[in-house]
Amino acid sequence: MSRIETPDSFRDESFTDATAAVDRLQELYTEATEFLCGHFMQVMKSGAPGCRIRAFYPEIRLTTTSYARIDSRLSFGHVALPGTYSTTITRPDLFRNYLIQQIGLLIRNHGQPVTIGPSQTPIPVHFAVATKPELTVPQEGAAGLTLRDIFDVPDLATTNDDIVNGTHVPADGIGPLALFTAQRIDYSLARLSHYTATDASHFQNHVLFTNYQFYVTEFEAFARAQLADAESGYTAFVSAGNAEITTADAPLDAPLRLPQMPTYHLKRADGSGITLVNIGVGPSNAKTATDHIAVLRPHAWLMVGHCAGLRNTQALGDFVLAHAYLREDHVLDDDLPVWTPIPALAEIQIALEEAVEEVTGLEDYELKRIMRTGTVATIDNRNWELRDQSGPVQRLNQSRAIALDMESATIAANGYRFRVPYGTLLCVSDKPLHGELKLPGMASEFYTTQVSRHLKIGIRAMERLRTMPLERMHSRKLRSFDETAFL
Repeated sequence: MSRIETPDSFRDESFTDATAAVDRLQELYTEATEFLCGHFMQVMKSGAPGCRIRAFYPEIRLTTTSYARIDSRLSFGHVALPGTYSTTITRPDLFRNYLIQQIGLLIRNHGQPVTIGPSQTPIPVHFAVATKPELTVPQEGAAGLTLRDIFDVPDLATTNDDIVNGTHVPADGIGPLALFTAQRIDYSLARLSHYTATDASHFQNHVLFTNYQFYVTEFEAFARAQLADAESGYTAFVSAGNAEITTADAPLDAPLRLPQMPTYHLKRADGSGITLVNIGVGPSNAKTATDHIAVLRPHAWLMVGHCAGLRNTQALGDFVLAHAYLREDHVLDDDLPVWTPIPALAEIQIALEEAVEEVTGLEDYELKRIMRTGTVATIDNRNWELRDQSGPVQRLNQSRAIALDMESATIAANGYRFRVPYGTLLCVSDKPLHGELKLPGMASEFYTTQVSRHLKIGIRAMERLRTMPLERMHSRKLRSFDETAFL
């Protein structure tokens, strides 16, 4: 099958207007995906066409020859050195505002146009069909033909995190403009739909992670109260299964079977609302969720879950504001070496502390009665208490850890890795080193009294961060030597 049928070829075009550039990206992407979907439907109806069907992702390209002096306060929006940089683009509809912002910064900071045109990267038919809810790709062999003989399929050999991990080697001397390629983004969009049972379009710019379903009930109650307030700015609430309500008393149909990571969205018209993800217990889920949500480029994500308090002076219900992390989760060892420091981000830390003060009514020195700042240890063994205590306890003691959980360091480390501002505020739910284990009766009372307050603090912190300019939110701490221009 030597003949390849492609869409009508488009010449590259230069743009000095970001909105026009994104309009062109949308035009190219729409033509490519409709071409693939049309041929896919024809193949499913009539069989193999006798040729290969291929369409390409659109691409943004920038060339600059100047060592332009950029505002040193900015952590994004510019390239570090003269040269040519590019990135492939998917779903311009979903990322429209983001793309306009990022392209606009490039044009303004470098005084150069961007070039828009087709790339050399084929769009896998699975990802093109995903834009059409009425279409599905059959399993291999179910259609009586081999799809990969006709269409391009996802290529894991070229879908990776080399750019974010700092191991990317530019092809032909062309550097990356963005942290993720189009195929990597499409891969995550498909996974997000599977794991969270909500469409990526519902995700908001501020993401809360929790490890207990109790928080979901409180989040829905808060959402309904906000929808009842015409001045709140919130416009809709979406639950797992894409069930959406816009009024406080509307019924919400939950799916019969919850997904692996039930996700809920309290939306604002500009996307600045709050998404809550119940990742469950364990670092593997924490990594999976953040691996895929990162492609949406959220403005911040926070962990608001439960932990074991490690100090005798702590009480059940006390808060822990993580200032450092002891990483024994192991799920990121191949992507981010354990010797890599995960710094606390001042903007996040201040927002969390001020939210605790606001909700509890305690300030300054009095706040120490219920909140402690320090190192949070994250492990991958839920029953670590049953092992020989000399090893784990010694490491916890030497690290000055004040709390232990199974998710926080993973979420923070992936925030660092993906350049997403991160933070952690935990609530002490047991004290295993001091004989206070998490037992059913104790747990019920604890959850009843503490979950609402804890969640409210997380929400208030996000609402504070919402008012912060993006340039301040995205710290230069998260950017590497040779960083991509796109956030």
